[in-house]
Amino acid sequence: MSAAAILPRRNVSRIYALEAKYEFLKLWRIPAFVLPTLGYAPVFYLLFGFAIKGPDRALRAVYLLATYGAFGVIGAALFCLGNGVATERGQGWMLWKRSTPMPTSAYLAAKAAVALAFASILVAVLFTLGATLGGVRLPLATWAELAAVLIAGAIPFCAVGLALGYLAGPNSAPAVINLIYLPASLLSGLWLPIHMLPRVLQNVAVWLPPYHFGQLALRVLGLAREGGSGWVDAAALAATAVAGLAAAAVLMRRDDGRTYG
Repeated sequence: MSAAAILPRRNVSRIYALEAKYEFLKLWRIPAFVLPTLGYAPVFYLLFGFAIKGPDRALRAVYLLATYGAFGVIGAALFCLGNGVATERGQGWMLWKRSTPMPTSAYLAAKAAVALAFASILVAVLFTLGATLGGVRLPLATWAELAAVLIAGAIPFCAVGLALGYLAGPNSAPAVINLIYLPASLLSGLWLPIHMLPRVLQNVAVWLPPYHFGQLALRVLGLAREGGSGWVDAAALAATAVAGLAAAAVLMRRDDGRTYG
């Protein structure tokens, strides 16, 4: 019988809340996590969005607000789940957690909740830069819709991060994540507008989940690539979430087999 079935519902809810709280505080106190997670996308946005002068500066500031938002949110999700799970597996922390009455789902839900929290902070930073230094002016409803799309878009990549956390070891996880995250972001048009990439790379982009995430964000601003469909983009991200969770489930069972025999 699971711990959730034994403990009162109020106590189970408190376990979930406390696990998320301390997971957030733990990561917030690690500069090596906070600075790249909350710093890379804003710095790139400052540089390419409006620090470089040109006649298209205003349009760039709006366009890259969506794509660098997607880029930063993906990083927060992958590293919160992927690097966090891989590291704690290597430290034996997860084995210790499994010996306590705490539901395993509370551990995983806390990491996903913290990924969404960091995604929210990142979006707030980017929006502040865009509205102040970038001169971006959007209706309040558009700001809210874009924020909702960007934060919700972290969920499929949390699933991918969880799978990577069980696939990679504690030392190799950052390299494995970056080997997937950075090239996929570049090829998906999150660093530069997709039309600036060679045609062959544009054809590759449509098969990558970050591309569809970026396009969903751009649709809020009316700047998505012509010929696409928001339903296709949403379906691609839903499929990414399902595939990530399925892979994570298989890898978790494999990890349990190695640990417990």
